[in-house]
Amino acid sequence: MINIAICDDNEKAVEVLKSKVTMLLKEYNAYADVMTYTQSRMLQYDIQEGKAFDIILSDIEMPYIDGMDLVAYIKRYLPEVIIIFVTSHLKYAIDAFELSIFRYIPKNSIDVRLPHALKDAIHMLNLQTDEYYIIRMPTRVVKIPYQKIMYIQREGKNSVITLTDHSVVKVRKSLSQVFRELNSEDFIYVDRGDIVNLAHILGVTDGIVELKNGIRLSTSHAKLRQVKTKLNDFWGDQI
Repeated sequence: MINIAICDDNEKAVEVLKSKVTMLLKEYNAYADVMTYTQSRMLQYDIQEGKAFDIILSDIEMPYIDGMDLVAYIKRYLPEVIIIFVTSHLKYAIDAFELSIFRYIPKNSIDVRLPHALKDAIHMLNLQTDEYYIIRMPTRVVKIPYQKIMYIQREGKNSVITLTDHSVVKVRKSLSQVFRELNSEDFIYVDRGDIVNLAHILGVTDGIVELKNGIRLSTSHAKLRQVKTKLNDFWGDQI
């Protein structure tokens, strides 16, 4: 079961968002428990007391503790939680990206963007629980959830896998072999020596692929159109 929290100091906004989320969950055949909060500090307290969530949809400007501070706090307890900001305050978009926010949805386009964001979030959760890249070594077997893989780079005869916690795992295989073994449309070449997980891309600007946690990778001119097309399909929105 998926655990979802919705937080907004506007009670009517909370109920409207809960209704939309519940309707979409039925459409996606996803079973979830949806909890609502009209005080950000109550969500903070619940998480501090051990309540776990897989997805949190939150406003930004709220009394007591705003969305930015709330997310920074939550990430200490739930580092893998998927955060979706639903807000009218566009000025926070860049800061939201720096906090590794999964999606940023302006309230005036919620009907267009929320379905794609929620569907992609559920997809990511399924990847986290169902799909692994398995590395067999002489003394052990390593299973890496796809969701934790940010990007993979070629290093001589090795492929170096960088994970969301910034740790790396080396495997003595070519990049093309690793790509075949992943066998997932969520991974894409951005250059001959770089494979990226679409789920961790924030955007593409002037030939630079911007990932979460401030990571930036160059994409070749030949790959740029393909990267934008795949990212557009993944997000369900125009870039």
